[in-house]
Amino acid sequence: MKTLIVIPARGGSKRIPRKNVRIMCGKPLIAYSIENAKALRDQLNMDVDVAVSTDDEELGSIVKKRGVEVIARPAELATDKVTLDPVIFHAVNHMEDMKKVTYDVVITMQATSPTLKLNTIKNAIVYFEEHDFDTVLSATNKPHLSWGVSDGEYVKNYEKRLNSQELPANYIETGGFLITRRECVSEAGRIGKKVSIFEIPEDEAVDIDTYSDWVLCENILKRKKIMFRTVGRRSVGMGHVYRCLTLAYKLTGHEVVFAASKDSDIGIEKITESNFPVIRITDDKHFEQILREVKPDILVNDILDTTAEYMQMVTKHVKRVVNFEDVGSGAKYADAVINALYEKGDKLHNEYYGSRYFCIRDEFLEEHPKDFCEKAENVLVIFGGADPSDLTGRLYGICEKLHDRFPDVNFHFLLGFAYPYADRIVSKEADNIFVYKDVKRVSSYMSKMDLAITSQGRTVYELASMGVPAIVLAQNEREAKHVFAGIQNGFINLGIGTQTDDETVISTIGWLISTPNVRREMRKLQLQKDFSRGHERVIKLILDDDDDEEDAQD
Repeated sequence: MKTLIVIPARGGSKRIPRKNVRIMCGKPLIAYSIENAKALRDQLNMDVDVAVSTDDEELGSIVKKRGVEVIARPAELATDKVTLDPVIFHAVNHMEDMKKVTYDVVITMQATSPTLKLNTIKNAIVYFEEHDFDTVLSATNKPHLSWGVSDGEYVKNYEKRLNSQELPANYIETGGFLITRRECVSEAGRIGKKVSIFEIPEDEAVDIDTYSDWVLCENILKRKKIMFRTVGRRSVGMGHVYRCLTLAYKLTGHEVVFAASKDSDIGIEKITESNFPVIRITDDKHFEQILREVKPDILVNDILDTTAEYMQMVTKHVKRVVNFEDVGSGAKYADAVINALYEKGDKLHNEYYGSRYFCIRDEFLEEHPKDFCEKAENVLVIFGGADPSDLTGRLYGICEKLHDRFPDVNFHFLLGFAYPYADRIVSKEADNIFVYKDVKRVSSYMSKMDLAITSQGRTVYELASMGVPAIVLAQNEREAKHVFAGIQNGFINLGIGTQTDDETVISTIGWLISTPNVRREMRKLQLQKDFSRGHERVIKLILDDDDDEEDAQD
């Protein structure tokens, strides 16, 4: 079908002066609709002519540079009170006279819908062509409880108060496009008898009319598609998944998707539970296929050490790649490597080390440490989401033995949702042992504790933020390299848990319970650390936002 696309664009705009020629994200606002219209012709090979109707010389110059026909709009059609119908009618007649053709279809595309995507317009045209409609309008469905005015009184526009998802459809025109048959175009209107709605996503439906609309569109256009590749299974724990989720929550406004190895069952369960999309991947070859399909702008690898071969593969498909806890041969190929759990490294140009890059969960920013207590009344035992070495089981037996020596001390066990032996660890109030499973707000428990026993991952930072002195038992050799959990930061580190005997653990717990002065000094060292801006620094690195690069590097 021979199609004419008309983009009406006046020079004057009262709410946002010179709106159509203002620069949005690097180009004039009107350029977005022109590029979409031209792409239908040049990329999708549709039989399309494109014209802009304007009364403005500057705007006409911008249009001509982009190879689009400019129609000089008569002054009588350029006032505030003139609707679009006579403007489009004038443009169609002008183009038909000039081209010596009769169009089958006329599409009105507004210059003020920069977030509208080419694929959406293409699908709408296909929808129009495949059905016997006279007119197809772009709209979004926004059911709301609304009120009107009748005879000077406010009246309901609904019969029954329901939740929004239960209300009848309420389609709001977006102005993004109006597709209609040529015979429906007249000075008085463009809508035929058989009308259909083509529903478009809300983020493509913004029609710039106010400054808040402008800001919203800029944010949408700057949005990135970010993929987190992570791992979460009992042998490696859940720290990688939790870190990625913490960052994903902070990346509001960006499109986030997860990818995880197919054996990361507990990790995938947690990601799904958090309402993020997650793709199961079988191997690196399959992941390369996923990258081709998803086309992320940024890839975040939280899978420990990468190989050079893997990184060379992913950098072919993604412009920016950021890795966590990577000391493998592939690290040098990343745009940034963030090793918050290590205090120093090789100091390559792309590496960021230390606790200032730790991304603490929001709950710990809202919670406050309790006042120091001379008497250690509450001891916390927490070994992460999966506890691959089952240090929880060991401490359960140890705490039973400690009860006789410290009958007034309460031992609180927080079990991760992926801990496989939860049925064996039960509360024993007679021994002052209390067990809590899959706690949703860990910070509220930590803030009440006087002492803790934990592993050497992210939990040590959380305990430090709450000022809880802790004894540390590493899950494995790699975790033992996380040097933050040392006496310089308020921790007694006993090394790898499986290599530390029970007597050493028992005597250390007993010593700290009995020496408040030591615990006080440990707490003082912990509270000297400030974790409040860690996630800001990391997000700047992920998004390649160098506005605060000096802060990121100091």
